[in-house]
Amino acid sequence: MNMRNVAIIAHVDHGKTTLVDKLLQQSGTFRENQKVTDRAMDSNDLERERGITILAKAASVQWKDVRINIVDTPGHADFGGEVERILNMVDGALVLVDAAEGPLPQTKFVVSKALKVGLKPIVVINKVDRPDARPVEVINEVFDLFAALDASEEQLDFPILYGSAKQGWMAASYEGPKDQGMEPLFDLILRHVPPPTVEEGPFRMIGTILEANPYLGRIITGRITSGSIKPNQAVKVLSADGKLIEQGRITKILAFRGLERTPLEEAEAGDIVAIAGLTKGTVADTFCDPSVDTPLKAQPIDPPTVSMSFIVNNSPLAGTEGDKVTSRMIRDRLLREAEGNVALRVVEADDKDAMEVSGRGELQLAILIETMRREGFELSVSRPRVVLKKDEATGAWLEPIEEVVIDVDEEHSGVVVQKMSERKAEMIEMRPSGGNRLRLVFYAPTRGLIGYQGELLTDTRGTAIMNRLFHGYAPYKGDIQGRRNGVLISNDQGEAVAYAMFKLEDRGPMMIEPGWKVYKGMIVGEHTRENDLEINILKGKQLTNIRTTSKDEAVRLTPPIRMTLEKALAYIEDDELVEVTPKSIRLRKKFLDANERKRAEKSKEAVA
Repeated sequence: MNMRNVAIIAHVDHGKTTLVDKLLQQSGTFRENQKVTDRAMDSNDLERERGITILAKAASVQWKDVRINIVDTPGHADFGGEVERILNMVDGALVLVDAAEGPLPQTKFVVSKALKVGLKPIVVINKVDRPDARPVEVINEVFDLFAALDASEEQLDFPILYGSAKQGWMAASYEGPKDQGMEPLFDLILRHVPPPTVEEGPFRMIGTILEANPYLGRIITGRITSGSIKPNQAVKVLSADGKLIEQGRITKILAFRGLERTPLEEAEAGDIVAIAGLTKGTVADTFCDPSVDTPLKAQPIDPPTVSMSFIVNNSPLAGTEGDKVTSRMIRDRLLREAEGNVALRVVEADDKDAMEVSGRGELQLAILIETMRREGFELSVSRPRVVLKKDEATGAWLEPIEEVVIDVDEEHSGVVVQKMSERKAEMIEMRPSGGNRLRLVFYAPTRGLIGYQGELLTDTRGTAIMNRLFHGYAPYKGDIQGRRNGVLISNDQGEAVAYAMFKLEDRGPMMIEPGWKVYKGMIVGEHTRENDLEINILKGKQLTNIRTTSKDEAVRLTPPIRMTLEKALAYIEDDELVEVTPKSIRLRKKFLDANERKRAEKSKEAVA
C-alpha cells in the first residue's frame, strides 16, 4: 500500500504547525489562489491565542503517488493522554527542534514515548534563519537526549534536515540550497518511514481520538490494524480486558484528505480513519469484526496528578453573566469532556453540587475552565490539589514529583534556586546554556509548582523559561509555605466606590476597580498583614456644605492587581474559591458569611 503515517513532535513554539501549513501548500493540497488561515491545524481559539497545540489532529497530503498522513501531537506534557495513543497510529516521527533553543522537556516527553514504541525518528532543525541559531550544537544536544532516553543503535542513526518552515525550505545542510522548498523533506519521509504494517485477519482498530459531532454523534479516529471496513458493516467494541462494551453498525467512514474529511466507501488496513455510528466505544477500546474475541493491546496512560472541585456558582451574582449555571449542566459538560480526554478523571463529590476533576496539571484544568466560560458556563472552582498515593508496602503517602528545567539569565539564578528550595525542590544540574544563561534542572513536588510560573517571571523580569515533566511518585516532602498575606474581604453588597478604595489603600493593594459589583465575602484585595480583614468598599464621601478645592475631588488610585485565571487558581487558599463567569473572574471565600467562616475555622482546629 502506498501510504506513510507520520507524527510531528516538537516543543511548544518550535514551528510545528507552521511546518504542516507549508507541507499542505507545497504538496498541492491547497490551490495556488486559495485563502488559507495561518496555523491551519490550530483550530481551537485557545490554541491560536496561546500558540500551543492541545488536541491531536490529522491531515493528509499526496506526494508523487504516495499518501502521507500527518498527525500533529500536543507538545505540552499536560496533554500527554493524547500523545501516547497517537504514537501507536504512526510508523515514523519528525522531531522538530528550534535551532537556537535546542531540545526542551516537552520534546523530551514525546520523544521518550516515541522511542519506547520503536519509532525511527527524522530530526528537523527548524528556524536556522534565527540570528542566534546554533545548529551544530543543537544536533549534539539531540543526540545526547536520544542516548539518555535509551535509544537503540538504529534510532541513534537518525537522518537530519535543516531549514526554515516559515520561509518554506528544507535542505541537508543549514546553508541551503533554499530553492527546493519542502521536497527534501517529502523525499526523506518516503525513504525513511516504512509503509504501515498490516496484520492478517478481520477488521480491528484501536480508538485513538474521540470527539462528539452534532450530526454524526460520537466519532472515533484510529488506524486500522487488519482487515477492511465499509459503511453499514456490523462491528463490536471490546474493552482493554476483553469485555464486550457494545455492538452496532458503522454509519460513516471518514478519511483525511488535506485538512478536510472525506466520506469513504471502503477503508483498508494501514489507513487512519474516523468512524461514526457507535454510542459507547471510547479511546483505547478495540473496534472489531463480530468474530474477534481478543482486544488489541492499548498503551497505558500516565496518572492524573492534580485535582480540583468544580462547584455550582452560589454567589449573590450567580446567573447574571452566564446562561449555563445548574449543577446538571456542569456535570453533563464535564462528563462529555472526560469521554474524549483520557487524561481527565471526573467523579461526583460527596456534595451533590460539586464534581471532582483530576488531570495532568493545572494548565490542562485551566484550559478546560477557560473553554467552559467561553461556552457560557458559570461555576466556582477550588484551589488545585495534588493527587496523593499510598505506598502499599510502607503505608506512607507518596506525592507526584516533576522534572523542572529553568533557563534563566545568570544574574537571576540565585533567586530561582532560593525559591525552588523553599518549594522543596532538589537541584539535579546547573550548567551554562550560552549567552550568559544557565540551565537549572530540579526534581520538585507538583504542589510546590502550583502558581510558581507567574512568580518566576516577576523574579526574573520575564526572562526565564520554565518547562515541566512528570517524573514519578516519591515520599511526601512535608509542608510547603503558602501565601503569607491575608486578604481584604467586602462586608457588604453593591458597587465599589473610588473614595472608599482610596481611603483603604494603606491596608493593601486592591484587585478590583471602582464601579465593579462586589458582595459580602468577596475578596477585593490583599491585606498587608497575615490575617484576613473585612472592609467597607461601598462607603461614599460624606456630603457637607463646606466647599473644597477641585484637587480634593480627583481621587488617584493605584492600579489594581490583575487576576488572570491561572494566577487566581494559584493565589487562593483552601478556604477560598475562584468564581468564573463568561465576563468575570472573582475571588471569594468558600463561606461568604463571617460567622460561618469562624465556625469552619474552629472545627478545623478541633480536628487538627
